[in-house]
Amino acid sequence: MLEHELETAIRIAREAGRKVLEYYALEIIAEEKVGIDNFAEPVTVADRASSRIIVDGLRAEYPGDYILSEEELDEPTLRVASNRVWITDPIDGTWGFLKKDGDFAVQIGLAIDGEAAVGVVYLPAQKRLYYGSRGNGSFVENDGEESTPLHANNNSDFSKMNLAVSRNHRSPKISRIISEFGFAREIQRGSVGLKVGLVAEGVCDCYIHLSPRTKFWDTCGPQVILEEAGGRLTDLFGEVIKYDIGDVQNHGGIVAANGAAHTSIIERLQPLLDEFGRVRKTAA
Repeated sequence: MLEHELETAIRIAREAGRKVLEYYALEIIAEEKVGIDNFAEPVTVADRASSRIIVDGLRAEYPGDYILSEEELDEPTLRVASNRVWITDPIDGTWGFLKKDGDFAVQIGLAIDGEAAVGVVYLPAQKRLYYGSRGNGSFVENDGEESTPLHANNNSDFSKMNLAVSRNHRSPKISRIISEFGFAREIQRGSVGLKVGLVAEGVCDCYIHLSPRTKFWDTCGPQVILEEAGGRLTDLFGEVIKYDIGDVQNHGGIVAANGAAHTSIIERLQPLLDEFGRVRKTAA
């Protein structure tokens, strides 16, 4: 089950990745777009070209499915009424793309009845592919080598954990969290999908994203990959992210962690969230 969907998503992600690399070799001028949260973010011609490839490719294979892309107009009423919704970020980590540091990904996810079911995260500059589907495990392929199964580790000792943190959006509050938890090391990388992938690989143990500004396209694909590797992805309050609601914004942030540590991380976070003035907002 879901084999064809996964194969399709991988094929289209690779195609979009090839197009993105064509632009990556050039000098790209970024524009600013204002999202649904009135927050300005960079967007490039490469984002739009990648989106076109993904949307057209998915529509050709699954004309009855709804497709939600960061770079396309959304129709929430139609989307919520559909039980199968493809959710894609044509370039996750546009800052990494612009800085040419390699940390950007093409992300494609499929949500069925509101639950993440298929996930692909492809980093074309690194030739690294993470992929998985519900009930069938998740895998990583590096530079054309044979795919290997992903297994999040079982480390539950904070003092021995590696924390994945943003390379481009470092918050002072993350320093407070690192101090409180006593994490062994922080690993700075771009792209939400890559950081979640590092947790799925066992390179990192946890990724905490405090911002309320991520969207469904940041989390849907990576969530499947991590959870099939034995990890968990929720909001900061331990609530499951559901993909069958109108508001696509992850107001509650993200905690992606190995399965052994996730619950204790959520519990340890709560006093800090109170200190930061963070309260859970229910999306509609």
